[in-house]
Amino acid sequence: MRRLEKEIYRRCNELLTLQKPDGTWRFCFENSVLTDACMLIMFRTIEYRNEKLIKRITDRILSRQSEDGLWRVYPDEEPANLSAAIQAYTALLYSQHYKPNDDRLKSAKLFIIQNGGLKKANLLTKVFLAMNGLYEWQDIPIDPAILFSLPLTSPINKYDISSYARAHFAPVLLMVDEKKKLTSRYTPDLSDLYLNEDEGSHLEEWFNLFSMLNVRDSYLQTKKENILSYIQNHIEPDGTLLSYSLTTIFMIYGLLTSGYDRHSTIIQNALSGLLNMFCEVDETLHLQNSPSTIWDTSLILYTLLEAGVPINNPSIIKGAQFLLTQQHTKYGDWSVHNPDIAPGGWGFSIGNTQHPDIDDTQAALRPIAHFYITNSRYQTSYDRGLNWLLSMQNDDGGWAAFEKNTNRYLIGSLPINHAKDALIDPSTPDITGRTLEFLAKFHGLKQDHPSIKKAVNWLWANQEQNGSWYGRWGVCYIYGTWAAVTGLMACNAGPQNKRIRKAKQWLLEVQNEDGGWGESCESDKKKRFVGLTKSTPSQTAWALNALTVISDKPTPQMERAAEWLMNNKKTDYPTGAGLPGSFYIRYHSYDYIWPLLGLANYYKKFF
Repeated sequence: MRRLEKEIYRRCNELLTLQKPDGTWRFCFENSVLTDACMLIMFRTIEYRNEKLIKRITDRILSRQSEDGLWRVYPDEEPANLSAAIQAYTALLYSQHYKPNDDRLKSAKLFIIQNGGLKKANLLTKVFLAMNGLYEWQDIPIDPAILFSLPLTSPINKYDISSYARAHFAPVLLMVDEKKKLTSRYTPDLSDLYLNEDEGSHLEEWFNLFSMLNVRDSYLQTKKENILSYIQNHIEPDGTLLSYSLTTIFMIYGLLTSGYDRHSTIIQNALSGLLNMFCEVDETLHLQNSPSTIWDTSLILYTLLEAGVPINNPSIIKGAQFLLTQQHTKYGDWSVHNPDIAPGGWGFSIGNTQHPDIDDTQAALRPIAHFYITNSRYQTSYDRGLNWLLSMQNDDGGWAAFEKNTNRYLIGSLPINHAKDALIDPSTPDITGRTLEFLAKFHGLKQDHPSIKKAVNWLWANQEQNGSWYGRWGVCYIYGTWAAVTGLMACNAGPQNKRIRKAKQWLLEVQNEDGGWGESCESDKKKRFVGLTKSTPSQTAWALNALTVISDKPTPQMERAAEWLMNNKKTDYPTGAGLPGSFYIRYHSYDYIWPLLGLANYYKKFF
């Protein structure tokens, strides 16, 4: 017990020393090579003159190359990732520091050819290649840009697509119809990777979709103006498009091919916003897709408070004051499906003012709840946030990531890879479970409340046969099971509930011999649990936390897990998920947050 106390105390102090003067905690949101490759290619295409920066991005891409000369989006991915290899290979050619037959690129080129060439890449990669004149735009019967002109009464309109897909699509659609492209003297020749194989364009499916929409000529005439209006209305004060680096890069391409000058204010502000998204990782420079400042700061404040740091600690006060400044006051796209509620959510990044999400909102409300009784500013903030959070519950009882009731079967069934993961925004067990835990633990709502009852029923209905739950935004079944179990237990599900017991048994079955837990990103692709023999701090903490809320006394398995966490292990394995098989995140904050929370909850309950 004494050792555990000391370790919790040490970890709290460590985190407190990492706080920035503005009250935030800023850790790197490290994602795949995609953002670095796109940034380098864009810099060369617009002839951005900063060779030192380009060289540093080049070095970053090379640092992610595996020993076999290929690129992966998670370390144990087999075979390597074709799209990541294409992204890295192309970017390195643009850098002009490497040529196709250089030793560093030979394996990648051969791998790309052996695995079908450019035509077998994922949709996002092919779209970006086409924007750069390196891939042929596909012919489709009707320009999909009409989606931005169709009325809300149409069978499908732009608000039926997930907000993150909408933000990526809009700039691209400025280029699709006229098959626009941006090239430069740096554009390489990739013709030897463009193999003559039929990739299947699904023209019939596209035609059937658009024939349902009763497209009128007026929609076709106004589509460009509507897309430009959408883009301009969704530019954040820092110049980025909804605080994502990839959407901002796409926006620059779309605007440049629509007549905007490179030196225009909108383009220069976008470049400035992108430059502020870089972070240092292992002595390299990496472009984050969306800096996680709000997420990290909220979780750290909550964790420190749970671990016993007093509410009057200056760091806690400063962090909470920062969160107050980040609460949204604008009506974003979320209000289309939820028009009768005032803004009150929080976003993921510090520059985000109009794209709140459910998970960040419940995370921010946790530390703010501690100040509710003593300060009217916090009362107002909390009430606004709570009202917004409750109002965003889907009709099916769960909560999604960004918007309400954006789960159209027709969209999710489109002949596009990962349509269900990227094009729609359905309820998920992880977000539903975490929201439930907040509402029960901090606001006292239980199963007799209508919203809680609907959410609990949704979670039971979406439990896997083996007792686990799938987590959409973390890796993966350990994450989802932890979120669902802690949410259900907070609502008085009871440890003797047979479905809770089944979840507990599953967690114990997948525990590693070293006492920890580890799960491969492969689970996300195969939609079944794939374990890692090497445990990770965050996944071990999630499992320990779930077992803690279920159990009435510590077990040998939990003691081994706590012992594993106290050994202060860190990992470079990604445990955050973005898009199955394509985009995973190494949250540099997670090795600090989740082990401390897991150990603190374990200590508070049993010692």
